[in-house]
Amino acid sequence: MFSYPAACDVDDELLELVTMVIVTRDDGRRRKLRPYDQARCALVYLRKHDTLEQIACGFGIGLATAWRYVNNTIERLAAFAPTLAEALTSHHTDGYVLLDGTVAETDRVQAAGHFSGKVRREGVNLQVITAEDGKLLWISPALPGGTNDVRAAREHDIVDTCASLGLEVLADKGYQGAGGTVITPIKRRPGGELPNKHKKSNRVPAGLRAPVERAISRIKGWRIFRRARISPNKPGLIQSHRLAASSQVKALIPDAPSTPS
Repeated sequence: MFSYPAACDVDDELLELVTMVIVTRDDGRRRKLRPYDQARCALVYLRKHDTLEQIACGFGIGLATAWRYVNNTIERLAAFAPTLAEALTSHHTDGYVLLDGTVAETDRVQAAGHFSGKVRREGVNLQVITAEDGKLLWISPALPGGTNDVRAAREHDIVDTCASLGLEVLADKGYQGAGGTVITPIKRRPGGELPNKHKKSNRVPAGLRAPVERAISRIKGWRIFRRARISPNKPGLIQSHRLAASSQVKALIPDAPSTPS
């Protein structure tokens, strides 16, 4: 294997923030790479999802050292991730938030309950909440990919938390019957047709929900969310997903990425 000059489309401000998180939690032990380069290791892994072998070769370190830098950085960043209530109360909203679910695929097979009928692969279910303009507020911990969205919303207490805060939640048909303050489109009855007036009324929430779908598209720009090469039961994957919700590290999801993945 040989190394070559390459780029990672993560802005310098985010790299500096991750570096500062590593510095503030440094235990004083000597390491081969500076905190700045440790941050680059982790961000390359999350953004481009290069293998640890590729990262080790590129940075001139051993495989075990690359694994340690990546996992330690993920754990430190994940510690900054806010709870659901903290995320919703720390951001000013106009009385409603947007909710949608997505499946982050994994390479591992035969994991009980992780097969998702939505993407026809093993993966994990993630719930994403954004503000009305699409600004990412919170990403849930991972649940098995076979979990449907309405069940996931209940397990994460999204329905009860939003109801207690008086926040309306705009969601798609996958959240029918969630209760609380969740608003979903009107569904046609089996074997029947949806009246035109209901079709027209469904267009309003569909248009308002567009920002959360764009936010999920930006999230998938981090390739760890597309096809993770680790077991869905491994805490590292869950922490990788949760750290993207950390408001203290700029959510790791730039609102307007400079280059596509």
